[in-house]
This record gives sequence, structure tokens and C-alpha cells, in this order.
Amino acid sequence: MADQQTPENPAEQGEPAEPTAEERIRQRKNGLYPGVSDELAENMRTGWADTELRDLEPIPQAGRTAERRAKLSARFPGERLVIPAGNLKTRSNDTEYPFRASVEYAYLTGNQTEDGVLVMEPRAGGGHDAVLYLLPRSNRENGEFWLDGQGELWVGRRHSLTEAEKLYGLPCRDVRTVTDVLRSATGDVRVVRGYDAGVEAALTDKVTAERDEELKVFLSEMRLVKDDFEIGELQKAVDSTVRGFEDVVRVLDKAQATSERYIEGTFFLRARVEGNDVGYGSICAAGPHATTLHWVRNDGPVRSGDLLLLDAGVETHTLYTADVTRTLPISGRFTDLQRKIYDAVYEAQEAGIAAVKPGAKYLDFHNAAQRVLAGKLVEWGLLEGPVERVLELGLQRRWTLHGTGHMLGMDVHDCAVARRETYAEGTLEPGMCLTVEPGLYFQPDDLTVPEEYRGIGVRIEDDILVTEDGNRNLSAALPRRSDEVEEWMARLRG
Repeated sequence: MADQQTPENPAEQGEPAEPTAEERIRQRKNGLYPGVSDELAENMRTGWADTELRDLEPIPQAGRTAERRAKLSARFPGERLVIPAGNLKTRSNDTEYPFRASVEYAYLTGNQTEDGVLVMEPRAGGGHDAVLYLLPRSNRENGEFWLDGQGELWVGRRHSLTEAEKLYGLPCRDVRTVTDVLRSATGDVRVVRGYDAGVEAALTDKVTAERDEELKVFLSEMRLVKDDFEIGELQKAVDSTVRGFEDVVRVLDKAQATSERYIEGTFFLRARVEGNDVGYGSICAAGPHATTLHWVRNDGPVRSGDLLLLDAGVETHTLYTADVTRTLPISGRFTDLQRKIYDAVYEAQEAGIAAVKPGAKYLDFHNAAQRVLAGKLVEWGLLEGPVERVLELGLQRRWTLHGTGHMLGMDVHDCAVARRETYAEGTLEPGMCLTVEPGLYFQPDDLTVPEEYRGIGVRIEDDILVTEDGNRNLSAALPRRSDEVEEWMARLRG
């Protein structure tokens, strides 16, 4: 990495001001250049081509984001609404984590750049005027573009405000003025908290935690039902994920020669080539690691004869993620006991998927899957029946551990702050997308089960869209039945 001259933006929040030479050259303590000569500064100001983009079209979801803002406006008439994208977060010293805009901001604007702020100003006659505050192009007159750590010669070109207006269908202003605008705001204000401390500080005497929580809850519940654009993006994410799983199967021999990291890296390559990133930390759990629900260390051995539990999802460039799990025999063939446990989970998943339909209670798919698993545990002599008693006391949870699914969208666990009565205790509607993912996990140190069960973990997970007449399995291209899994693996491995 090149030795940056200035790791911070010299422009403070507020009205943009011409930085002094000292501010422009806030270099690292051990930087190699002591300063900038007047001759060099003058040289860097000139000789640059006009790169303004003049033929831009709106982003594909621009019409959808406008509809979402209109719905938000109708819910909070007469109130100023502030939705920040968030800021870069330091990884170590002067390097940052890759930026991911807040879901609320990206959902309402389609923009994904750091420091952005959407402000919806109430109109006297009703409705709101939405304004997008963004960083403009780096200033070439004052040297910001090459001296600043976030200048364009360091981190890449960003859109001009005029370009951004064309892309997002919103008036755009310099974000360095937004805190002054917010400090002078009057009337009722709400802000989505947790993303931008500077924005929150500017509103500290104008907002309340209770009112802000209402805004965040409403935005979460808006995402429960997906529109056509979102469904298309989810399918795109799933299709890439299917290809990522195929990639993994083809290189299992290399993973056996190395570790779970080879599996993680293989899937990550597909995610970065076809999408934005992985939607969450990939779980590449071989052998007994499959009994750890969120095994993301991915540093263990991959051994023939064991199972591989792969839980991974590609995130699209618009931030919609898949969430799919398959449990695969590393050798290509299940043992008899592995098949018995796998088939039980498959049967539970089939029951869960069948319960996903419009008008059904959200909890129906979970209850259907748990009933099957509880019955299997009684049948195998691991629990004393009857099944109703097991379910009433939750005794199956020693080995099923988690709920059978969750909403899916721009967050892998989407709509997480929605009210319980609209989510877990709500009713399914067409356009909702959720995972169905039952599992059985027998811990390596569990003395209540026969020794041969210990260290076996199985989960099968698919992404299910509620349709007008039932459901559609978005990830149906990946085999689920044990014999089909074996045939698929054999075909991919040649």
C-alpha cells in the first residue's frame, strides 16, 4: 500500500472551507515528504481533462426507491426524517474496513457511498422534499484530490453531485453542510441511529430515543414484503450462490490437502466475481465443526468420511443476499448413519417448506419442521415420547438448537427490528422471502447419545419466496435429497 500523505479528510462537517496548507499536508508522522512546494502545488492544479459523465441513466431501482420514500413520507407527515449511510470504520491504524451502507439508507436511495445522508424535509402543504447529501468530487484547486487520504487519487473517483442527481433521481448537496442544516432544523425530527455520530450530535436536542426507534421499526417492517426488483436481486444472489457451491464440490480434494480455508476462499472468489461480497461470514464446517452453529474460523481439517456443512451466500451489488446451506459427504457418499440423520433433516425441511404459503402463520413452518425432528428423536430412542410432550417442553432443542428460519433480504437476518406481532407472530404474505433451515447437531462431548452420533451436524437451508398460490424455492437448483446430492457431487467431480 502506498504511503498516504493525509489519512483524514481536511474538510470538517459544516460549510466547506478552503483548507490551509498545513491542513492539506497532515501527513503521517513518518511520511517521506516534508511538504509541498508552491511549484508542485501549482503543477498539480492544472492539466486535467474534463471527466464529467453527461449521459447517465437512473439506477434500475430508482422508481422503487421513490415509491419507498413516498410510503415513508405518508407514515410521518410533517416530520423531518434523517437517514445516514454511515462512515468508514477503522480496521487498524489508518486502514479501514470495506464500507457497507446502512440498509435503511440503501433501501431508500440506492446509493452506497460512505458519509451520505438522506434528509426528508416536510413541506408546508404535505409530503416531503427528499435531499441526498453526498461528498462531491475532490477539489483540485486546493490539492484535496491528491493530498487527502480519501482524495480521489487515493481511493478512486466519486460521482459529482450533478451525476448523482441523474443516478438517484434526487437533488444532491454537499454533505459537509448537513450538520449545520440539521442544527438549525425546527419542528419534529427523527433519525436512524447507530450509523453516524456527527449527524446524531447535530440533532441531540431535537430527537428522542423512542421516536427514533419508531422510525427504525417502520423501515424494518417496510422490507417484510419484497417488490419485483428485490425478488429479482434475491434470485440473482441465489443463482451465484449455487455456482459457488458447485465450485466448492469441484475442489474438495484440494480442501482435504489444506483446510476449510480452501473452501472459504473458493466460495469467496465466486462472490467477489459475480457480486459485491459474501452476505455474511461463510460457515465452512467440516467434521465435528458442523455442530457449531456459526463456525466461521474455518481453519480445521477436511477429511474423507466426514460431512461438510457449508452455509454461505453471495451478496449482489445492490446488497441483497442469499443464505443457503448444504451438508455434503466429503467422500461423495453418506455413511448409513449420516444418511439416516440427513434424511430426517430433509423430511423436516420438506414439512417446513410445505407450510409456507400466503395466509399461514409465520410460525407454522417452524412448528412443522420441529414436529418431524422431535418424532425422529423419539423414534431413535434419544427422547421419551410422546412427541406432544417433547414439543411442549422443548426437549428436542438440545439437538435442534435454533429456529427453523428467518426473513431474508438486504440483511441476512432481514427486518430484525420489526415488531414481533408483524414478524414472528405475523401472517405470511406474497412477496415475503424466508429461509427454511432445520438441523440436527450432536456435539462431540454429548454423552446422552450413542458414540457414533457424536460430532455429526446436519443442516439443509433454502430460500423460499411466498407466492400468490404457495411458495417458490429460489435455491431449488441445488439438490437436497441424499441420493440426488451424491449424484450431483459425482457429476461435478467427473
